[in-house]
Parts: sequence; structure tokens; C-alpha cells
Amino acid sequence: MTASAAPASDPYEAPGIHLSGAGLMSLRHLARRGVSPSTRTIAGLPGGIVTRKRGRGSEPDDVRPWVEGDDRRFIDRNATARTGELHVRTHHDERDRAVVLLADFRPSMLFGTRRALRSVAAAEALTLLGWRIVGDGGRVGLIVAGAGEPAVVRPAGGERAMTAVTGALAHAHAAALRDPSPADPPLTETLSLARSLLPSGGHLVMASALDTPGPDWDSLLTALAERLSIRLLLVSDAFERGRPAGFFPYALADGSRGTVQARRATQPDAAEIDPRLARLHACGVEGLRIAVEDGPESYAPLMERLDAVL
Repeated sequence: MTASAAPASDPYEAPGIHLSGAGLMSLRHLARRGVSPSTRTIAGLPGGIVTRKRGRGSEPDDVRPWVEGDDRRFIDRNATARTGELHVRTHHDERDRAVVLLADFRPSMLFGTRRALRSVAAAEALTLLGWRIVGDGGRVGLIVAGAGEPAVVRPAGGERAMTAVTGALAHAHAAALRDPSPADPPLTETLSLARSLLPSGGHLVMASALDTPGPDWDSLLTALAERLSIRLLLVSDAFERGRPAGFFPYALADGSRGTVQARRATQPDAAEIDPRLARLHACGVEGLRIAVEDGPESYAPLMERLDAVL
């Protein structure tokens, strides 16, 4: 092996396995492609008519120096008198949209047969959604469920919030790849954590394959859905949807290898509802399935649709 080929020997740096913070940051342009922030807001009109939102909102946001083009009706008299310079008060919509993204990086998510691991696809989709939310003035937080303690980023707005989110995703994913834990801890603890981060009426968006969510998952999810708006991105690998029968070799991160025999998995009908999504619907949670092999280009329009209903 030549010296130039040495870096490729690290399995954690391989494409589809390594999760880069810079790569997630670059999804910003894909998330906003073809979308005008001034026109994307869906008005509360019959038929879901998309209109430009008028006005400046009713909640005070910030006070800043007046610049050419500002409406003089919003001059802040107190700040102007105190400083001797014109200041204006900015406002925002009274609807404070706070969204917590929950990424499942437990051991079962570190699996993939085409393009990427399920955990990487989950991070890509959540990041696209996060960029859309902060681009429209919302606040984004993060919970990463792994084999150890969850990583947490409290909801905040703007590019700084997404810098923290993408950095936390990359760091937590690297830690998950190097964690030898063989079993998935339950996801139930992360639900309680999400509740503490969000106000009543907030939004929780989870990206997971829902492997071994925990014995009390349904009851806790149902109770939480009465307080929060919850959506699920069901991450699905092609192998689990249409697995051929046969013997399949595998390799683990610790270097161990083996062969497993698998039965054939029939490709589900496109019109058939995934039983996991049907189970969530009974708990008051809606979701959609994303295919790992499709990639961010295909996730972007799905996240646009999800963003519109949050």
C-alpha cells in the first residue's frame, strides 16, 4: 500500500460513513433552492393558497439605528432620545416557531448498503429541514440519541444555530462510530428531554428507523403528541425493503467479519402504508419515509413539504 492510499484505509472517513460538519453546512443552498422567503409562507386561506405575508409582525424583536428606507412609523422614541440618533424598533411574527430535531445515531442506525449509512441520511434530511426553518425566522434545536449520553443543542435562530447543530451532528456521529456498544438503548428518554426543550405547541421532528424504540414508546409518544406537534422521518435502506435471499458477508467497525443468512424481503407496494408509520399514526404522529439511497437532492422537496406544515 502506498502512502497516498493510506488515508482511505480508515473506514470512518469513507464516503457515506463519515459525516462532515462542513458538508452539512453546504446543504444550506440546496435547502433554499427555488424558494423565496417573502413568498413561501402559506396563508390561512382555503385551498392552501401561497401568498406574500404582509406587515412586520406584532411582537417587538430588536432596536437598531435607523437606515435609509426604514419606515418612520417604527422609530423608537426612547432609544432615539437616549442616544441622540434615530433608532427603529423591529418586529417579528407573534408565532414563535421552535423546532427540535431528533437524530437517531444508535448502533442500529450505523447500517447501510447503498450510498450511505442510515444515520448519515437522517442527519442530511434533518439538516435540510433545519436550514429551511431558520431561513424563515424559526428557532432550531437538536437532540442526538446514541449509545451514550445524548447530545443537546437548545433551540436558537439564525446561521449560528445551524452551525451549532451541524457541528454537534458531526461530533456525535464520529463518537457513535467509535462506540463498541452492540445494543440500542431505548428512545424513550429522549422524548422526555425533547419536552423540556420545547414550549407547548412546539415541534419535534425525529429521524429514525425505529428499531427497538423501547417498551413504553407508544404510551409516551401519545402523551407527548397532546402537547407537541411531532413528525417522523422514517429512514429506510434498500436492503431492508427488497432483500434477496442468500448469504451475506458483513464487517463491523471493530474489524470482526462474518456471514449471515437472510430470507427474501418482498418489495412493498407503493400504495401500502408502512406498518411503523401506521403505528405512529395511531399515536397521533404523522410521518414520511426517506430512502437512504436517494440522497439530499431528493430529500429537499420532501423537507419543503414538511416545513410548510410545521
